[in-house]
Amino acid sequence: MTMRWMGAAAAAVMLVLGPGNSRAAPAASPAAYTIGPEDILDVTVWNNTGLSRTVPVRPDGKISLPLLDDVQAAGLTPKQLKADLTRRLARYVAAPEVSVIVREIHSRKVAVVGEVKKPGRYDVGSRASVLDAIALAGGFNDFARRSKMVILRMEGSTVTRIPCNYDTVVSKGELETFLLQPGDTLVVP
Repeated sequence: MTMRWMGAAAAAVMLVLGPGNSRAAPAASPAAYTIGPEDILDVTVWNNTGLSRTVPVRPDGKISLPLLDDVQAAGLTPKQLKADLTRRLARYVAAPEVSVIVREIHSRKVAVVGEVKKPGRYDVGSRASVLDAIALAGGFNDFARRSKMVILRMEGSTVTRIPCNYDTVVSKGELETFLLQPGDTLVVP
């Protein structure tokens, strides 16, 4: 994640990844990073440059590799993807040694829309609070109704609306209550 500003807001964005990574595969520990769409991966097969690639994870969650075509990557940890690729490549290469390295993380995005100075989608390197998202969006406009903010969260095919009062979050220090998840949209009316 590239940051052009420094200070307390920058430190706040770099929170530690904790439980709640909604894309975690069942076998993954809660803190294990799971690959998501738009991430960039380095897949290396030792002593085989023809099979080694830097690949983007497509919106459908798959990567494309020689011999294997499309392979599901999103939702897996790098270790799980490595095991899957090793198993698949064993049909073509004797004892393949595969490594999977996450080169760039682009799947952890939140959107901030409405009465903020820079509405848009923002990469967050780890879990971020509502305050972090507002800082990324440059703060409130003059007419923002801070007590009427809403977090929109997709859960399956359902959209959940979570009311969020900025003044309450700040005065009571309820940052943990209003952590954003990848894919959330913060609406500032």
